Amino acid sequence: MTRIIISEHTMQTDWTHPDIVQWCQYLLDSYAHWVKQELIERTGTPLEQAERLFNSAFVVASHGTEDDPILNYGNRTALNLWMMDWQQFTHTPSRLTAEPAKREERARMLEQVKTQGYHADYSGIRISSTGKRFLAERILIWNIHKPDGTIAGQGATFSTWKFLS
Repeated sequence: MTRIIISEHTMQTDWTHPDIVQWCQYLLDSYAHWVKQELIERTGTPLEQAERLFNSAFVVASHGTEDDPILNYGNRTALNLWMMDWQQFTHTPSRLTAEPAKREERARMLEQVKTQGYHADYSGIRISSTGKRFLAERILIWNIHKPDGTIAGQGATFSTWKFLS
């Protein structure tokens, strides 16, 4: 199972939890594999890298491999943009981050990523937990895999967005 479950007392965006730190390594290793560059500076311990990723100024989010994938990671920028805390974010089906009318297009693109490994320069309208719409631009989406090659989910990153009226 690729969903990261954390006990109730650690639900306040605890990027220090060992499962989250390990997930960040899968996410970062997979990004480097597909894109041939690092998402963040990879110096220091895995814990230091997890902290750097969580505090990055760009969005990083991921979901698992469930039939209806559930978000399992969002850095501080993602949580703020979608206006959710860690608990809400990691219990949200990934499809709900897109407007209903755009979900089919998003699903097709995610299927394409499954076969190609990653897709760059995707743009789409997303919606926060409060209904605020924003256009995310130049989204890069990639498959996340474990060291043995098992697909564990998909990640997304972007640094450009604008709120829509």
